[in-house]
Amino acid sequence: MKEELRLDNQLCFRLYTASRLITQAYTPMLDNLGLTYPQYLVMMVLWEKDCQPVNDIAKRLFLETNTVTPLLKRMEAEGLVERLRDEADGRKVLVRLTAAGRAMEAAATSVPEGLAGALRPCRSLGPDTAPVLFSTLDDIIATLK
Repeated sequence: MKEELRLDNQLCFRLYTASRLITQAYTPMLDNLGLTYPQYLVMMVLWEKDCQPVNDIAKRLFLETNTVTPLLKRMEAEGLVERLRDEADGRKVLVRLTAAGRAMEAAATSVPEGLAGALRPCRSLGPDTAPVLFSTLDDIIATLK
């Protein structure tokens, strides 16, 4: 077998596995909020800046609008967001937090600390190494997008 085809030599497999396991670590914390991981990402985008066009939310999450739209419809049905037409441009759909969606932010502040707790035993990740990892991942993302 060629070394370059060994699973253990693939960066993509390590990134995929880490992503899947991190998402899995979030699950119990997000279950307490009644959110899925993709919904949590949308909520974070809206907590940063409320009332955004669907296209902007999709771009921020590196997703297509046809992926985000059904997610937003479910969130609207759950009373977390509302979708409305932009008065200036009727073709645009804006997404705005409801009172329940805004109130959820306070409860969600414990989620990042919960993940940090799950990662505490990780010997190679700490206050000094996390910025390097963020920078490396940002570089990979910028290169591939």
